[in-house]
Amino acid sequence: MGAWNCVLELNTERHTVTGSEKALTDAIRRGCDLRIYTEFIHNEHIDVTSDSTERIREVAEFGVTYLLEDSWAAGIMSLRQPVSLPDGFGPRASMSFFLYNQNGQQAIARPHLDGQQAAQAPSALHIDDNTDMPKYHPHDGWDGQTNAPSQNFIYDFDLYRFYVRDEWREVLSHDAEGAVQSGSVRDLADAFSQGCEVKVGVRGLCADLATDPATTIDHEMFVQTGSCYYYTAQELFIAGTHPAIRVKPAVPLIYTSRGWDFGWLMVRTDGSVVYRRCDPYTLAFEGIVGNYALRWFVR
Repeated sequence: MGAWNCVLELNTERHTVTGSEKALTDAIRRGCDLRIYTEFIHNEHIDVTSDSTERIREVAEFGVTYLLEDSWAAGIMSLRQPVSLPDGFGPRASMSFFLYNQNGQQAIARPHLDGQQAAQAPSALHIDDNTDMPKYHPHDGWDGQTNAPSQNFIYDFDLYRFYVRDEWREVLSHDAEGAVQSGSVRDLADAFSQGCEVKVGVRGLCADLATDPATTIDHEMFVQTGSCYYYTAQELFIAGTHPAIRVKPAVPLIYTSRGWDFGWLMVRTDGSVVYRRCDPYTLAFEGIVGNYALRWFVR
């Protein structure tokens, strides 16, 4: 019951009530899990035509977290299908990659999965000025007529609480060529062999989404792994991750046209990373191979 701790709370104006942004970024740097608590009124957020003024509490899991410039934290819901409260799911099957920054600024990218084709090519900027929802403040939107619309906005939740679970232990850090900087591959292998879960932090993974990859800002993405493998003679550890959502590095983190994608990673302790990328506009897959500095955590 005491595993989750609130390290930052914001009020509806997104001013700090308790905790601090530094406490949150320090936690993300340690590989902590992230969940965010919000509160809202049904007919202000879910259905503005309803008479219901019932207060709703929401806690959401952010399976992908980012540390940007070693000082800014953001999280993305990586497994969410859109729901239509209180009865079921939204009208179209899709992923809801909601993104929350440490200052409460929000965004969503929504690749549709139902096979309906959208003809428009990605590039179109649009503003979704939803005046029926006064607590919703759109900033901008992208690719509204494509298979992968996205938008950046703020919804004035009544409060925001950033909860972290600080149970991960870093056991290995190495550069893009696999040269160990701290810990050891054997420590990682021993922990996983005892049933421990494994999480990985990948540095620089999203650089190619920037206009100039050579000058992109420093960033590290954290995602948990599923299946893991250890080649005992080579002392090579390999893991496949849960879904990863890549976003063009920026502070705050936002969605833009062609500035994001999603897929799965196969990561290795020699620095090799294979990214099975899904193009959100076409749902076509490709394999991208690179080398990255990695940090490995166990729980």
